Amino acid sequence: MKTVVITGANRGIGLALATQYAQQNHVVYALCRQSSAELAALESNVKVIEGVDVAQEVGIETMITQLRGVKIDLLICNAGILRDESLHQLNVDSIRQQFEVNALAPLRVVAALQAQLVNGAKVAMITSRMGSITDNTSGGRYGYRMSKAALNAASMSLSHDLAPRQIAVGIYHPGYVQTGMVNYGGDISANESALRLVGLIDTLSLETSGVFKHSNGQDLPW
Repeated sequence: MKTVVITGANRGIGLALATQYAQQNHVVYALCRQSSAELAALESNVKVIEGVDVAQEVGIETMITQLRGVKIDLLICNAGILRDESLHQLNVDSIRQQFEVNALAPLRVVAALQAQLVNGAKVAMITSRMGSITDNTSGGRYGYRMSKAALNAASMSLSHDLAPRQIAVGIYHPGYVQTGMVNYGGDISANESALRLVGLIDTLSLETSGVFKHSNGQDLPW
């Protein structure tokens, strides 16, 4: 039995991950801004912590307070947002918001909880292949692409900084998943994505730490 902490766990991939780990009888802390009916239904097996907006100081403080004393075996930074900007409709506020949520917030979460990660723990960053510079063949989505590229860079640094404590960092694109973020237009379900991610995390080691991977197991280019 391990202790798993998941951000953005009230819906989509985060909810599916919480469900998977609860079914494996792990201790799951599901962090979110506000719970959902689906997450509340898991409360007999999952510890739900509301009020955790990872992009806000008060949310980070709530997380720290509610998790005080908890030793963490697996930390999954899943919370994220997707907005749409084009060169002709450039919304700098939207881009800035995505940087706060998608790039800075996961780094802040890991930094705040680093002392509670047990030696040999694992950290999983849920990113996107849209953060790949090599893979960008269509342009647009400036805030999302830039923020996920920044998250990838931060995750690589974390893989080096946490290595002395035998902590491995997985950098995962979950696939094109049928969630509200993409108006349910994906090609795999959140449950299938979560199942793939759990498998990748199970095999994550220091040898594969810092590798950017698709949930199907494919290595992705930077």
